[in-house]
Amino acid sequence: MTFKPAEWPRKLRSQEWYGGNSRDTIYHRGWLKNRGHPHDLFDGRPIIGILNTWAELTPCNGHHVKELVEKVKAGVWEAGGFPVEVPVFSASENTFRPSAMMFRNLAALAVEETIRGQPIDGCVLMVGCDKTTPSLIMGAASVDLPSIVVTGGPMLNGYYKGERVGSGTHLWKFSEMVKAGEMTQEEFLEAEASMSRSTGTCNTMGTASTMASMAEALGMALSGNAAIPAVDSRRRVMAQLSGRRIVQMVKDDLKPSDIMTKQAFENAVRTNGAIGGSTNAVVHLLAMAGRTGVDFTLDDFDRCGRDIETIVNLMPSGEYLMEEFFYAGGLPVVLKRLGEGGKLHKDALTVSGATIWDEVKDVQNHNEDVIRPVGKGLTQQGGIAVLRGNLAPKGAVLKPSAASKHLLTHRGRAVVFEDIDDYKAKINDEALDIDETCVMVLKNCGPKGYPGMAEVGNMGLPPKVLKKGITDMVRISDARMSGTAYGTVILHTSPEAAAGGPLAVVQNGDMIEVDVPNRRLHLDITEAELAARLEAWQPTHEQPASGYAWLHNAHVEGADTGADLSFLKGCRGNAVGKDSH
Repeated sequence: MTFKPAEWPRKLRSQEWYGGNSRDTIYHRGWLKNRGHPHDLFDGRPIIGILNTWAELTPCNGHHVKELVEKVKAGVWEAGGFPVEVPVFSASENTFRPSAMMFRNLAALAVEETIRGQPIDGCVLMVGCDKTTPSLIMGAASVDLPSIVVTGGPMLNGYYKGERVGSGTHLWKFSEMVKAGEMTQEEFLEAEASMSRSTGTCNTMGTASTMASMAEALGMALSGNAAIPAVDSRRRVMAQLSGRRIVQMVKDDLKPSDIMTKQAFENAVRTNGAIGGSTNAVVHLLAMAGRTGVDFTLDDFDRCGRDIETIVNLMPSGEYLMEEFFYAGGLPVVLKRLGEGGKLHKDALTVSGATIWDEVKDVQNHNEDVIRPVGKGLTQQGGIAVLRGNLAPKGAVLKPSAASKHLLTHRGRAVVFEDIDDYKAKINDEALDIDETCVMVLKNCGPKGYPGMAEVGNMGLPPKVLKKGITDMVRISDARMSGTAYGTVILHTSPEAAAGGPLAVVQNGDMIEVDVPNRRLHLDITEAELAARLEAWQPTHEQPASGYAWLHNAHVEGADTGADLSFLKGCRGNAVGKDSH
């Protein structure tokens, strides 16, 4: 693919606000001059909106992101642009209730209208926490102005008693050890201090690192952006280079629609398999594709990712952390491996203006235990497995690289939890009729049910099972799980229980068959019995009376299409609205 730059100079979008000397122009321009801007800054320079998700209650987007903005500004100035910092909605998985996922779409809507409604010619998307990356890309894709992603970067490695500690991954591990009596509460608190020892996102291949990798694999970030640690000086260099680059992108009119093509999404799916990425990439990539209008479905994850070997040896699937991944060469090495194996659309365009292959073809792997050679991966079939059957007519997903091999084919008795509160009330009860052969089933935790599809799918095992030394069981839900989590966990079951999907009518004692190699998820009752149960089903959750929760529940779609709001799908463009002054 070749890219032909548009002629320059040309009239910029921002000139609809600031060009000329009419009353309306002076109204817009004059007020902004109160910051001391010289008149010639408004003479046709591209105005670059730096969309900043920094917030003190978003730990992954901490002070380092605020500092990166200054480096982006420097790059924009150097390239002849006019940078303006614009704060946008910041949804943090660490703090938002009922779930940050509920607010991903609100953030994307706010970002979209922030871009469309203001005199911005191009955007730098400052992201970090896992929901900020998709929400800003979704909003930018809906407007389709030149945009580039700059991530905040992962934290440094954690260590506890000489062991690498992965943020999130070891939270689940240590918590189970406490319940099993293998770790004291005091030791747990001591370990807490090592989990997040520097600013940045999760240091595992959790959802934040996965989505940073997806942005790079899509071509929406400069090559190498995903893995640079938050506190590394090279992260600041990347920010400054991105500031320079966005100005040229505006001149060339290089837009998300030029970059986020079907080929780009297929590259992202294969990359997700190779890195052992989060299952959350499924709902986010589907939603992003929905904003661009690309024909991209849940089945593409299985089609493109099924035969992809997981070669990145990072927690939660492997043993290392993002710091080692960066030192080994980062995502460019993975993309090169995919390209060498015929698994990469090499001519896919990136924000650099070059193809993805041109960006990575000469990189080197500096540690083949971290990024393994082909044939020596963690699993030969990584990616995301999409399961279907009478229990999940529209699909469910599982991450094979994080699952126990002996459970990938399993038949067990269902132990049902009607919602997350029911689970919490029962799971520690020694009288609960459950053992390691059972299948744990959690209902009403999907996009409508929780609401917001919280990360509760990786249900902790009952203490009575943990005390036997068992560390994994089959778990099925319509929820999500953290990208830092692990286990044989079937997620995103669609249609969800709160929408009357088959999951809603599973009963204690039902037998469930899981056959991951054949992509089957089956509730072992007759068709007639299933139909009768569905006919008798009545919703148990109440529709919120007002506010965003009402809007979300009324319009959110299923996980199988990305859990976006129905009226936000598609690209609505960046036409300048009427001036009211």
